[in-house]
Amino acid sequence: MELFTKTLFLCLALAMTHGAPVQDAPVGDGDASSALPDRCDGIEFDAITPDEKGITFFFKGPYLWRGFRGSAQLSNESFKELDDILNGHVDAAFRMHNPDNPDHDHIYFFMADKVYSYYDHVLEDGYPKTIQEGFPGVPTHLDAAVECPRGECMADSVLFFKGNNVHVYDISTKVVKTKTWSHLPVCTSAFRWLEHYYCFHGNNFTRFHPVTGHVNGTYPKDARNYFMACPNRGHGGGYTTPKCSEVELDAITIDDTGKSYFFKGPIYMRLDTHRDGRHAFPITRSWAEITSGVDAVFSFSDKMYMIKDDKVYIYKTGAHYTLVQGYPKTLSEELGIEGPVDAAFVCPNENIVHIIKGQDLFDVNLRVSPRSATAGLLLPLSNIDAALCGPEGIRLFRGSMYYEYETVLLLTTSRIAPIAMPVTSAMLGCRDEE
Repeated sequence: MELFTKTLFLCLALAMTHGAPVQDAPVGDGDASSALPDRCDGIEFDAITPDEKGITFFFKGPYLWRGFRGSAQLSNESFKELDDILNGHVDAAFRMHNPDNPDHDHIYFFMADKVYSYYDHVLEDGYPKTIQEGFPGVPTHLDAAVECPRGECMADSVLFFKGNNVHVYDISTKVVKTKTWSHLPVCTSAFRWLEHYYCFHGNNFTRFHPVTGHVNGTYPKDARNYFMACPNRGHGGGYTTPKCSEVELDAITIDDTGKSYFFKGPIYMRLDTHRDGRHAFPITRSWAEITSGVDAVFSFSDKMYMIKDDKVYIYKTGAHYTLVQGYPKTLSEELGIEGPVDAAFVCPNENIVHIIKGQDLFDVNLRVSPRSATAGLLLPLSNIDAALCGPEGIRLFRGSMYYEYETVLLLTTSRIAPIAMPVTSAMLGCRDEE
């Protein structure tokens, strides 16, 4: 449950500094504000990097944008020496990823033949250094850089871009391997987001595979529709961050890889991305067949079960979710229960999915075949929207309130509901009352 309380969201689409935005926030009045560049006009960024807190910074000349919403500010307002020492222009920047390295989560800025290291927005002692001192074998006058953790690359690495060449720097061995990706545009900045890699060029971006450089899909796309808040633009369905008193969920789950998700209408959001920020996407982006939202979702044995009306869709987990052949099937065929249902959850290291339908709780053993549901047990609550079970117990969500139970037994034997607790901005990332 600790993971849940630390990472849960509820920022229904593109809103918050750590998430993605909905509209630009003014930085001031009068001529000072109007003189600042507007990234919604279409900007080719010099560099993009998150900091150690997961806040993403976009750089252009002597300016930066903090997060996915808001207006420009001078770079030296966030990185004190940056405007002076880099002469108002960053060639490339990235956040170090190597948990065994004392420089893990440090930000590196590159300009000409120099590199500068920051942590907590403070320039590290001993910097600047030449690029050859800090990253031997990496060329000067770079175009872009991006971190690539082990598992996504062969080892904890940095991808350095110069023209059509990509210099892959192994952080541990300091070995550089050079590849030529002439099919990619020349990247003026690069960005890693939720295990995906983006090459920015002009005001567009192209997503690529970090090992092969392969581009899968229709690109380029306009960055203003995805990575910033611009009037009459966006792909997130037009949602705004709700007040905490307005929060509602359709479903929530943690898959077997530890990734946690919430679902609302046609939108989903990764909840375990505090380090990298949060962003809302259409459900069809990861689960192409789920075109009308979900009623309930649960994870079991490296698979995600997604329920809508009387249908069950089962997806294999991994880098990408893949629909298991032969699905969807009916709820009665797969789980031995008639739909629709309200919520479902599986507790850690258990084989039982607990399905909430109205005020009844049904249990289905996922290790037997054919599967059938037990007789329903009466719950002290009804109209449940979503449910999640973790190491510390169960949480049932109803509107903007949630209820905690230590065990399923207490949930089914209690005749009086526990005190309802309101979701908070610290817990769910929603907007406090004004």
